[in-house]
Amino acid sequence: MSQILQPGNRAYGGSLRDLTQLNLVVLVWGITSIIGKLITIDVIAVTVWRTGLAAAGLALICIFSGISLRVSRRAAFAFLGTGIVIGWHWVTFFLSARLSTASVCLAAMPTIMLWSSLIEPLVNRTRKWSRVELVTGLVTIGAVWLIYRFEFKHWIGFTVGLASAVLATIFGVYNKQLTTRHPPALMCCYQMTGACLSCLALLPFFGTHTLALPTGRDWLWLLVLSQVCTVGAYVGYLDVLRRVSVFTVNVVYNLEPVYGILLAAIVFGDKERMSGGFYLGASIIVASVVALPVMNHFTTKRNAMSEELPATSGLP
Repeated sequence: MSQILQPGNRAYGGSLRDLTQLNLVVLVWGITSIIGKLITIDVIAVTVWRTGLAAAGLALICIFSGISLRVSRRAAFAFLGTGIVIGWHWVTFFLSARLSTASVCLAAMPTIMLWSSLIEPLVNRTRKWSRVELVTGLVTIGAVWLIYRFEFKHWIGFTVGLASAVLATIFGVYNKQLTTRHPPALMCCYQMTGACLSCLALLPFFGTHTLALPTGRDWLWLLVLSQVCTVGAYVGYLDVLRRVSVFTVNVVYNLEPVYGILLAAIVFGDKERMSGGFYLGASIIVASVVALPVMNHFTTKRNAMSEELPATSGLP
């Protein structure tokens, strides 16, 4: 636990431990859309209760771990700001699942890879545009068109899911710059507070000024959602993010729809059955983003070999 709560001193990437931890985090996140459909209160209330309970849990972790909750004003604004982004991401994520199905919502999430390849170079000047990533992005756009073509009745839910993916990308890109400076549990606590407050501010835009109170099994699902799917998975995610790139994290993150769609089919049965065109489009998206690191690896290796070759005049 202490390794997760405190900033790391050694940077490494791609280890078996990191990949295993990241896959477990993604598996847990794959369950969130299912839990979101099982909870009966509205999506704003789900996100408010989820983030509020998570903030409380993270504050307790910090206190019992001896981590001071005091940070500079600048850091507090940075954490709260990224918290607003992740809060709105979750609102649109759950709203997508409610407007369509868990499978449609999850199918939109791998487009994070496309948005990441476009947004990260704009924010991080050291990261250059990648031709391979942009080509893969075009393939992803074609797959997205397929999903719209064959599941047009779910176009609103899928579009909201795409907006959720953009918000998740923005959060990941900016969060990468913060994870090496502060304990993840402290960051998460502030970010969940920012997410909770920002979602409370959205209540009037959803036609209500009062927060719905959970009843019955909703409390159980909210505890699982806040403490397991948020506190545990989120701290584990930030811990891995300190050692690997945003791009690598997003590669593994794209397995979320695979886990989630399979689990949704088990839980909801026929309600989650989609057309063949949907599964084709979703498969193309997942296959593209999984194959992308391999293509990047060979491209980088080829460029490195070219640089190592001695310059010649072309004469014998």
